[in-house]
Amino acid sequence: MASTNLTIRPPSFSTAKPPSDYQSPTITWLTETWHVTHSTLPMWKNKRNVRIQYTPLSSSTPPLTIENTDRIDDLVTYQSLNSEKISTLHGVDKLSPATSTGSSGEARDAWDWRGKGWLKIAGSHWEVLGWGEEAGTGNKWVVTEFAKTLFTPAGVDVYSQISGGLQEETLEGIKRALEGVGDEDVKRLARELFEIKRDQARSN
Repeated sequence: MASTNLTIRPPSFSTAKPPSDYQSPTITWLTETWHVTHSTLPMWKNKRNVRIQYTPLSSSTPPLTIENTDRIDDLVTYQSLNSEKISTLHGVDKLSPATSTGSSGEARDAWDWRGKGWLKIAGSHWEVLGWGEEAGTGNKWVVTEFAKTLFTPAGVDVYSQISGGLQEETLEGIKRALEGVGDEDVKRLARELFEIKRDQARSN
């Protein structure tokens, strides 16, 4: 997918109909350390350098291949606005029964997160709504939505493969595509996206 032809789907729990040309990303494609550049989640307003690293784990069912895996290690790192200390949120994503199915067959774009260690009591549901690469730059991007929990509202995140972020044209295209999925909650969230501070000197 190029930034000139963005395809965004509504979350699986929406009554809106997904676009017929949506395809799920592969696990190999998702295996990255992503820079969260924009979000609607209040928890990131006073944070900077938010990154999410996805690493596939062995599947709990055969065949035991990366693309067949139903589990992903999920490591989030971030800093407060005025501290160099790096904080972490570590958990495991398991393929959700609510997963959608695109033209690529069985989907790998809906996940249930469970925390590790002291976060083991915490859980959430998140889905990939769109993904692709910028035309001209090849920079990969992902749009995710997190369902509402007891502690956090529903929210949307925008990921970039490189710390410098996405081109303005790509970001505006993502916002327009989110507003056009036919889901009022997603449309509202698209208007609430804010930029997360990033130290440009940090490595990719």
